Amino acid sequence: MELRQLQYVIQIAKELNFSRAAEKLHIAQPSLSQQLSKLEKEIGVLLVRRTTNSVELTHAGEVFVDKAQSILGSIEQLRTEMEDMAHMKRGRLVIGSLPITGSHILPIVLPEFGAAYPEIEIVLVEDTTAKLEQLAASGQTDISLLSLPLIDSTLVYQPLIREEISLAVPPSHRLAGEKAPVSLETLSEEPFIVLKKGQGFRQIALDLCAGAGFQPRIVFESSNIETVQSLVAAGMGLAFIPDMIARGARSEFMPSYCAIQGSPSRTLVIASRKGRYLSKAAEAFIDTMKAAVSKHYKEGFRQ
Repeated sequence: MELRQLQYVIQIAKELNFSRAAEKLHIAQPSLSQQLSKLEKEIGVLLVRRTTNSVELTHAGEVFVDKAQSILGSIEQLRTEMEDMAHMKRGRLVIGSLPITGSHILPIVLPEFGAAYPEIEIVLVEDTTAKLEQLAASGQTDISLLSLPLIDSTLVYQPLIREEISLAVPPSHRLAGEKAPVSLETLSEEPFIVLKKGQGFRQIALDLCAGAGFQPRIVFESSNIETVQSLVAAGMGLAFIPDMIARGARSEFMPSYCAIQGSPSRTLVIASRKGRYLSKAAEAFIDTMKAAVSKHYKEGFRQ
């Protein structure tokens, strides 16, 4: 059964005349008769009774026309919806994001995107790095804002921004107010506060210590980097903090931030499943994010 055959039967039902139906369909009358016979043979029922002087639908033909009109109507609706999506008049994007990173980036992206594409629905999913990688790999998010390195090999990414990492120390610490970059090798005996397992930045912190030749003495773990900063400010230990977050800190308890020798950094990326089709809306969101982040964080960050 072909869509054109549905259209043929509907036109015959409208005209109740093969010659007029064929003329409206722009095909030859014998071809129309042949296609109808072929369809009736395929489905095993008679749709149209033909006599020398008249054409009328059978009961099966009436049911067929009713269903065929519904099918063609749905197809036309589908075509319209797809055209709307192609021109970004409507659509839906599922965006995955690390909670704290997203809180600094999404507020500068969403207003611009919403103003340009008001009919695109945005659904935000905030979770740990590990969970967001799973969601991206399974296609449950269109794109996800993550930091390198990515563990899941089925993901591909586009770099968004590279930001330096600072060392947060208590205001009373010997390094507070230090202007010269700090050597990490001198921190092997210090207590550290880190994010809990599953958070990508935790591994970055551990790798920085390992690169300096020691394993950090972890005294507290938290799932919230704002809590980490507050604990540092309270004198409970040291922590590594991405520059974007250090700059945006607004807590009552503020640590002191020091530069680190070698200027370690992290790279934020826009990740998606390898081979996944990115809609025009997703591509537009990525372009908007890159432009907004580049403009907002131009000073002090290395792209």
